Amino acid sequence: MDVYESALDLIGGTPLVRLRTESPAAVYAKLEYLSIGGSSKDRIGLRMIEQAEQDGLLRPGGTVVEATSGNTGIGLALVAAEKGYRSVVVVSDRASEEKVATLRAFGAEVVIKPGGLPREHPDHPMSTAVRIAGTTPGGWLANQYDNPANPEAHYLTTGPEIWRQTHGRVTHLVSCIGTGGTISGAGRYLKEISGDAVQVIGADPASSVYSGGDGRPYFIEAAGHFLHPDTADDVWPTSYHPEVIDRIVPVADRHALDTLRQLACTQGLLVGGSSGTALAAAHQVAAGAGPDAVVVVILPDSGRQYLSKYFNDAWMLRLGFLDGDGSHPRVADATAPDARTAPLPYLNTRTTVGEALAVLRARKSSGAAPVLPAGPCPAGPDRRPTAPELTGSVALAGLEAAVRDGNATPADPLSGHLDPPLPHFGHGEPARRALDELTGNSHDTAVVLHDGCALALITSADLHGALGSAR
Repeated sequence: MDVYESALDLIGGTPLVRLRTESPAAVYAKLEYLSIGGSSKDRIGLRMIEQAEQDGLLRPGGTVVEATSGNTGIGLALVAAEKGYRSVVVVSDRASEEKVATLRAFGAEVVIKPGGLPREHPDHPMSTAVRIAGTTPGGWLANQYDNPANPEAHYLTTGPEIWRQTHGRVTHLVSCIGTGGTISGAGRYLKEISGDAVQVIGADPASSVYSGGDGRPYFIEAAGHFLHPDTADDVWPTSYHPEVIDRIVPVADRHALDTLRQLACTQGLLVGGSSGTALAAAHQVAAGAGPDAVVVVILPDSGRQYLSKYFNDAWMLRLGFLDGDGSHPRVADATAPDARTAPLPYLNTRTTVGEALAVLRARKSSGAAPVLPAGPCPAGPDRRPTAPELTGSVALAGLEAAVRDGNATPADPLSGHLDPPLPHFGHGEPARRALDELTGNSHDTAVVLHDGCALALITSADLHGALGSAR
């Protein structure tokens, strides 16, 4: 047996395993989830803390503070625990419950803030972390997004490991882009030592800004770059060095989720969402490479951190990532045949009450309409909002009553007169179950989701019709 002096000696040093693929190229996965803390972020947690100690920014008795989707916080928390520091980690309410539980198990104080806020909002996780670090005696903000120790950790460890493990035969590196540290650091090392022969390919959620998407929310944690419509200035992390990357492959959420679920079932590797995105991109890269190519794909974390999400059929069904059992009536059977091509009417929080009333009256419907955050509403079926963007709803009767009773004026922004968001169902869910839920809801209108995006509106009458026609 190998013997180590502390848990910190078990950070990194992760193996490569060859994957079975249909490509003639060899594809090797670097299993970063086998690091002691369960992800590639262990490396930067150790490097950032040790650099802060050397620079005198973190002293004995100090507090490590970070805003994170979870994995960096876990890496920092385990290093802090071993070194005797307190840790405070700020996450959004969209982080998986497994990550939050792991953070607390390592002794971190977890602060949960709403997801989907603009960067300038005081409750944004980063704004909160900056405030906590600044008001805590001995507080130090790790700031993985702009900390040079982030890409440096991968330049010093991940890149050299890959070069050694492949005996210098690696031709392509595929990695997700989140903070950008992994791909920037490991990619720079491999390019330098290979004389720029190694191609570095980024994998990115399709709607992420990095790959040219519009920045709307996606469902893959710890990857991509989300852009809230209220964000004043879209600032990219300085840990991301785009000059290192040869190209970026956008990957749809469903493709990523199908890939990671299939990997677990067929090859015994249980990985997370960003790993599914990276592997889907790696398959595409390998398909276009020759038989002598050696493609290394970094799988950043474990699927054990997402059992309540990506490996949970109920979660997948509710968001429309599974098509359900077609032998019984589904929610899809209650939607209009032209739902995929007909644009839905949306309002946003900056719409005035008067404008909203005009839209609702023109629809000649008593049902509620979804309300999105500020910013341009979708212009058609090719740009449908995702479930996190459905921030509220408004109904004609309620809005007319508010104006009539003097509780609203036509010039008011709609943001001050919202009802809760409409319930939503995945298109593959059983129609009977959806009807039972909708019957007990205050609204008789629900949003149908397909691959996490709004597809149509349905009512209980629509669901009754689908069930009746199946008899």
